[in-house]
Amino acid sequence: MSAGLFAQEDTTEVDTLQKRYMIILGDTIPREAIDLDEVVILKDLKFDNLQERRRYLILRRKTRKVYPYAKLASERLVSLNSRLDEIESKSDRKRYTRIVQDYIEDEFSTELKKLTHTEGQILVKLIHRQTGTTAFNLVRNLKSGWRAFWYNTTASLFEISLKEKYDPHNNHEDYLIEDILQRSFNQEVLEPQATALDFKYVELTDKWKRPRQRVQ
Repeated sequence: MSAGLFAQEDTTEVDTLQKRYMIILGDTIPREAIDLDEVVILKDLKFDNLQERRRYLILRRKTRKVYPYAKLASERLVSLNSRLDEIESKSDRKRYTRIVQDYIEDEFSTELKKLTHTEGQILVKLIHRQTGTTAFNLVRNLKSGWRAFWYNTTASLFEISLKEKYDPHNNHEDYLIEDILQRSFNQEVLEPQATALDFKYVELTDKWKRPRQRVQ
C-alpha cells in the first residue's frame, strides 16, 4: 500500500489545547497551525468632542435600523435573478417576480414608510454596499422587479438621490457607517453580510485615523 493511500487523524491534548496530528503509515506529523475564523480587531472609539460622539451615536441608531433592509435587498436580488435565469417563459418570469415583490411588500412596506429622509438615504447607500448596484439602477432594471416596490412603499425616496453610492474611501460619514457595521457585526447586534464593493475596513481605518480625545 502506498503512503498516499493510508491516512488517519488523531488529536492529543497539550496544555489544555488540542494539537492535531496526521498519522501516515505510522509516522506522526504534528500540525502547528490552528484553523481559526477571521477576526477583525477594532480600535477604541475616539472623538474630538461630545458633539461628535453624539453624531456617531445617532448615525449608529439609524444605520442599525436600515441595514436589515439593505441585507434583504441583496438576498432577494440574488435569489430573484438566479431563479429568473432558470425560467424560460416570459409570463412565468413576470409571475415569479410578482410573488417575490408581494412578499417583500407585505413583510416590510409598513416599516419602510416610517423611514426618515436621512434613514432613507443611508438605506440607499447600504443597498449599493450590499448589491454593488445603485438603487437607481435597481429601480430602472425591470428584471429585478424593484420599481413598484420602492415607489409604492417609500414615498420619501422621491426626495432622495437614488444614484447615491457608498464610498467609505472618500466620504467620512460612509466610513463611520462602515465602522458602525463592523462593530455591530462583532457584537452580534447585526447579522454579517459581505459587501459587494472592493474595500478593506482596516485600510479605511488607517486612512481616516487621526489624533482624538478618547471618550468612553
